Amino acid sequence: MNWRIVTLLLLIGLVLIVGLSLIEPLNGNTLSARAQLEAPPPDISGYARAIEPWDWQFPRDHGAHPEFQTEWWYYTGVLATTEERRFGFQFTIFRRALAPLAAREGSEFRANDIYMAHFTLSDIAGGQFYHDVRYARGGAGLAGATIEPRYRVWLEDWHVSAEDAAATKTRISAASSDFAINLGLEQVKPPALQGDKGLSPKSAEIGNASYYYSLSRLIASGSVTVGGQRFAVAGNTWMDHEFSTSALGDDADGWDWFGLIFDDGSELMVGQIRLIDGGIEPAFGGLLVYPDGGARALSADDISIEATASWRSPHSGGEYPAGWEIEVGGADGFRIDVSPLLADQELHSAGIVYWEGAVQVSGDKGGYGYAELTGYVGSMRNRI
Repeated sequence: MNWRIVTLLLLIGLVLIVGLSLIEPLNGNTLSARAQLEAPPPDISGYARAIEPWDWQFPRDHGAHPEFQTEWWYYTGVLATTEERRFGFQFTIFRRALAPLAAREGSEFRANDIYMAHFTLSDIAGGQFYHDVRYARGGAGLAGATIEPRYRVWLEDWHVSAEDAAATKTRISAASSDFAINLGLEQVKPPALQGDKGLSPKSAEIGNASYYYSLSRLIASGSVTVGGQRFAVAGNTWMDHEFSTSALGDDADGWDWFGLIFDDGSELMVGQIRLIDGGIEPAFGGLLVYPDGGARALSADDISIEATASWRSPHSGGEYPAGWEIEVGGADGFRIDVSPLLADQELHSAGIVYWEGAVQVSGDKGGYGYAELTGYVGSMRNRI
């Protein structure tokens, strides 16, 4: 879900990268920023919109879609050692176009896109949450996304790279000053198309939608490094790829999103967009993916998400839900309880404050996954 988050953070990156210079390189420096910005909605004229179902082709559509203004590649997972020490991670690369037409002349550092990468690690046993953000322009090889000769998306030395032509085997590699991951991922199910064959509406207004698919279960193995210690780990990873030009309606206040991987071989994406009047946006629902790879689209009426606990951040003072009872209706419906593996998984140093972290599932199904919570420290309305 990340629509307003990526817009804000990439605007900060634009100020830092493009606003300073269009011709000078970054010299390998990591950039960060802290800001709270409010402005009119961005100009979307000239960009493609998500209006009709997409003609999906893979691995082509793992790559970039530059005709759209905003795009991201999002990976989360809960991993464990053989001794059951658990870690959660998030690795996301965002692309933001500066103009509908690509820059074709001038310095090799002149680019039509800026990129932002967000990398977090939750050390459950150690009770620590680590996070880092980087920005770069999409020129001179600093950052980008391609399928030639194979799928690859990167920002400097943080990257996801395919290890086969079909991109069913990939590798994530990222290292910050205090933590790192190096994970091989194997796809075991076909892409799950969210919404109406991958057209995922976020409000009733035509075009307020994204093209959205998930790789809901990637088998992960590799290593996590934290505090100078390396751990061999294995587990499951969730991948989302989304691209759009506009998505949220003007009355959206924030959202709660869950990507859950169950022990019975199924997976679930559910979410709710909270409105400024206290209601829930009816256009957005979820997707239940069955063990055989088939899927059932869920409407907002099929889903109930009720908070069962809360947590107050010592960093921002924001109060977040910290436990949920989720019910999925229908003949194959179920009830689950979702709880954070670590209370403090708040990202509070990258321009906008939100909570995104590893969770555990119990009830009719068991498993692990990730939750993302926005709008609890300031409304998301009209913030870019």
